[in-house]
Amino acid sequence: MVFWYLGISLAFVWNVFRSPALDYRLVMLGSVLPLVEVVHGGPWLLHALVFVVALLGLIMVTTQRRRLLRRRLISLPIGLMMGLVLNGSWATKSVFGWPFFGWDFPGGGLPELQWALGVRIVLDLMGLAALAWCWRAFGFADRANRELFIRTGHLNRALVA
Repeated sequence: MVFWYLGISLAFVWNVFRSPALDYRLVMLGSVLPLVEVVHGGPWLLHALVFVVALLGLIMVTTQRRRLLRRRLISLPIGLMMGLVLNGSWATKSVFGWPFFGWDFPGGGLPELQWALGVRIVLDLMGLAALAWCWRAFGFADRANRELFIRTGHLNRALVA
């Protein structure tokens, strides 16, 4: 299901913000980061809205006079929020609304890994299709555009026009 998160988050965040200066690598990392909670045995802080809001607040407070660093780091909570949307955490109030609906997280594994295999395959195919669209839309066939993205996470400024 990794392609679901990577492809949709990259395409969606680009289409919403249209900013070539965001670090889209961090957006993509943030979208898959909640999956690491598989080692915890179930959803935990990375599946909770309060964590994303706290991280965003921390970034905003600690980068007040460092605009370029803020622009780069803000990509991570944006990606985390995309991950919460794409994994359906918002549908479980005890997870998404933690700690406001109780201090305990449900166990039994990550909810997104319990979806039917067919659903997970279709979502991953959609993510691959989004990545293919991004490859074409962002001109990644051009080595310079690819290297810019790999090195900085940025997209070619000509895309905004």
